[in-house]
Amino acid sequence: MEIAIIAHDEKKADMVQFLNKNKEILLRENIKLIATGTNGRKAEAAGFKVKKMLSGPMGGDAQIAARVAEGKTKMGLFFKDPMSNHPHEVDINMLIRVCDVHNVPLATNEATAQLLLFGIDEMKK
Repeated sequence: MEIAIIAHDEKKADMVQFLNKNKEILLRENIKLIATGTNGRKAEAAGFKVKKMLSGPMGGDAQIAARVAEGKTKMGLFFKDPMSNHPHEVDINMLIRVCDVHNVPLATNEATAQLLLFGIDEMKK
C-alpha cells in the first residue's frame, strides 16, 4: 500500500517522530512511502525508504494528487500547521479535494493519522 506523507515546515519534526513511533506497523504492513521533497529527505534521514516528489510549493502536492487520482496512493498523512499561513494553500486544498473525490483517507493531524495506521493493522488481522 502506498501512503503519502506531507508536513508543513513547523510539523516536519512531528512527522518524523510519528514515523519512528509507527515503524513496526509501517514495516509489517509493507507500506511504501511517498513524500514531497523535503519531507522525503527528512524521512530518509530517519532511516525510511521514500519515493520523493517535488517540494510542495514546486508541485509536489500536485504530483501526489495525481497519484491519488490514478489509484496508486491509497492514503495520505498530512501534518498540517493550522496556525500559520502557507502561500501554496491552493495546492493543499486541491490535494484535499482530490482525496475526497476519490474517497482516499487523508489525515490532517497526528491523532487521525494514528487511527488510520491502526485501522490498516487491524484489517490485516
